[in-house]
Amino acid sequence: MNLQKAVFLDRDGVINKEIGHYVFKKSEFEFNSSVRALKLLTEKGYLLIVISNQGGVAKELYTVKEVDDLHQWMSDELKKQQVVITDVYYCPHHPVKTNCLCRKPNSLLLEKAIAKYAIDVSLSYLIGDQDRDVEAAERVGVKGLKIEPNADLTEVVNRIINGI
Repeated sequence: MNLQKAVFLDRDGVINKEIGHYVFKKSEFEFNSSVRALKLLTEKGYLLIVISNQGGVAKELYTVKEVDDLHQWMSDELKKQQVVITDVYYCPHHPVKTNCLCRKPNSLLLEKAIAKYAIDVSLSYLIGDQDRDVEAAERVGVKGLKIEPNADLTEVVNRIINGI
């Protein structure tokens, strides 16, 4: 079996602007300056998989349907610019309501994606803007790369493509 390489992406602060509260409406979703860099990863054969904590579901601030609809819209908008999001995984839980194995820094979402898509962790990366993102990546052997929230992804993507 041929293993694939992937770049896992946190959502808020990486793909879209972190605005200080939960983003679940298209009207509040603003893409960071990441589209060109993400397109380059797609062209270089990386699977792009979103791994996101969405604790607002557990807090009953928004629904699973609203999250799913936003992720479908996000993927469709990126596809128009030749960026292919292979899949989106998110944790709807929050520690104020329940403990789980999927909320970052835990690694269950990554483990599911790695198994489903036969991903070679030694060739894969996770880009996140929080320590918990890097910690989740390291738990499964993926290289975690922390960026500043809302940073341009060009530099980190160039590092990935050039083998860091």
